Amino acid sequence: MSAKLYTKTGDKGQTSLLGGKKVSKADFRIEAYGNVDELNSFIGHLKDHDEVENRLKQQLYWIQEHLFSIGSILATEADFKGFELPQITKTEVQQLEVWIDKFDSEVPPLKTFILPGGHPAVSLAHICRTVCRRTERSIISLANHEPIDESILQFMNRLSDYLFIFARAIGHILGVQEVPWSPKSD
Repeated sequence: MSAKLYTKTGDKGQTSLLGGKKVSKADFRIEAYGNVDELNSFIGHLKDHDEVENRLKQQLYWIQEHLFSIGSILATEADFKGFELPQITKTEVQQLEVWIDKFDSEVPPLKTFILPGGHPAVSLAHICRTVCRRTERSIISLANHEPIDESILQFMNRLSDYLFIFARAIGHILGVQEVPWSPKSD
């Protein structure tokens, strides 16, 4: 017989970190890894769009794997020593930078602010970008209370840049016209 999915231990607003420490579900750490989980789900949805080329799907899969690692790190007590957790390093940050630079060389130079939209895949990439920025802010809030590896903060910052240029690149691939922001529109 398998264990039940529900434990009822969270019914009063508490949950356990990896390592066993009980914390409020409103804890900064829970907020941070919950946002990482939400971002990972949105990126999975973006990856599932038929219009996204296989090479881009592979990049998104790689990102999802690393977001899952970040989630596991954030879901763990700060002083946990039970086993070695996956790490995010400068190598992962640099990989995002390589992809950002490649996309940036493939799209026309940006001359004005642009509005999200024009195609469902482009819009979803922008949703991923904004969820990423919220996620980054929640991790920074956690880092204001306890140490968080600098590479995680760098990865999340670079990921929001990646998602911005990804949205532009997918639009360019699909022939979608970017919508410039017009501050004086009627």
